[in-house]
Amino acid sequence: MDYGFEIRSIADERAYHNTAILIYLKAASEILGGDANISIGNSLNQGYFTYYSAEKSGLSTTVINKIRDRMQRIIDKDIEIICEQDTVRHATAKWKSLGYYEKSGLIETRDPDEIVEILNLDGYRNCLYTKVLPSTGYIDRFELRSYRTGMLLRLPTALSPSVPEYRDDNKLYDAFAESKKMSKNNGVKYLADVNRLILEGRADDLIRASEWNHNKVLSGIADRIVKEDKRIVLIAGPSSSGKTTTAKRLCAAIAERTGEPLYLGTDDYFVERDQSPIGPDGKPDYEGLDCLDMDLFNRNMEDLLDGKEVDIPTFDFIEGRKLFGSRVTKLREGQIIVIEGIHSLNNILTEHIPAAQKFKIYISPLTLLSIDRHNRLSTTDARLLRRMVRDNQFRNADAEKTLDTWPKVRAGESVNIFPYSSSADVVFNSSTVYETNLLKTYAEPLLLAIDESSPQYIEAQRILGVMKYFVGIESSDAVPDESLIREFIGKRQK
Repeated sequence: MDYGFEIRSIADERAYHNTAILIYLKAASEILGGDANISIGNSLNQGYFTYYSAEKSGLSTTVINKIRDRMQRIIDKDIEIICEQDTVRHATAKWKSLGYYEKSGLIETRDPDEIVEILNLDGYRNCLYTKVLPSTGYIDRFELRSYRTGMLLRLPTALSPSVPEYRDDNKLYDAFAESKKMSKNNGVKYLADVNRLILEGRADDLIRASEWNHNKVLSGIADRIVKEDKRIVLIAGPSSSGKTTTAKRLCAAIAERTGEPLYLGTDDYFVERDQSPIGPDGKPDYEGLDCLDMDLFNRNMEDLLDGKEVDIPTFDFIEGRKLFGSRVTKLREGQIIVIEGIHSLNNILTEHIPAAQKFKIYISPLTLLSIDRHNRLSTTDARLLRRMVRDNQFRNADAEKTLDTWPKVRAGESVNIFPYSSSADVVFNSSTVYETNLLKTYAEPLLLAIDESSPQYIEAQRILGVMKYFVGIESSDAVPDESLIREFIGKRQK
């Protein structure tokens, strides 16, 4: 039964994706003889990277085709998905009996009589911690293909009603693989591991380990920039990736090696507000490339690299215009320019600058942490929590407003940022293993304040439902002032 389900919102997208994942897990378990070795990894290549750990080199095309065919059979049968309720006591015992110790570890510290929800798909049971569609027949579009050592489950989105055109995000895969190795070395694989360390009073150790990793990676990037004699460093990433703090920390690392670089933000090159292009919604578009004064930007960059004196603008966001005269500068011999902005990886921005002189960095919090082997905290949710806390701390905006504007932010990123991630020379993973446990302390009261009558109430309840599995970190004292997490929670109180 094809219901022709339309994905019109992020909530629709999430329900569709989780239903497809449940079907995939059931099909894979039937073909492979169980799902204990099946893991759902990060979002990748407009889908989900999933792997079978019992086969290090990946599954054969024949086996993948069998899983795909079994998925289609399950869909064609239009099987009802039942949400069962069970006690923590029984659910814990069940997950342990199946070898899912990370699932049991998430709930075993809670009241044994508390009720938890378990999905039942024709006898196959699992937890996905969020809503699914009523039956399997709603899934009418999916793609399963071999990729590296695993598979890609690719699905339609709110922005693409059919499965999106394939784009190989090979640099993101490498970044995920490196982060996975780093987490394993730190003894943290699942959320239950993090919760246990926090409950043991070792939250500060988690924080210090994450910050040390960031420093190590940024130091390596700075070494490479200097060694390769790059003149311009370009940094881009989606909202709440920590671009500003990371750019400044990278500047400090470069300064230790070859002198203070010149730091610029592309926001200072906005066209005058009355010249801003109008978007499809009839409102000014401040996200597209046309909102920047490209001619001035390229002229300034060329003159700087030619050793000429340049009057760099500063954009006055209150007046809506560029101001000149306060940043007249000239590059020193060998001085590097560091540029941070939404379009920095788009070659059109720097089309007149030789490629050999440019070093591109894509930054995003590629979440290190899996909730369990079949569930992960999405990178999108990680960024949303950061933005929600920052908007409240520094922009006088409540969580309801952040949630309301988030779909438009994501739509802009899909056009202006994500397509260029693979053009980067390096991907910097700005995620920290402890941050969601810490941000919970800030975000939970904001979400609880959203009234039941609000259009954002359901989404707020979804996030609260996920966050209840995270043990909160009550104190941020161990987070250093230079940490990019401070960009969202603010500096330490003196």
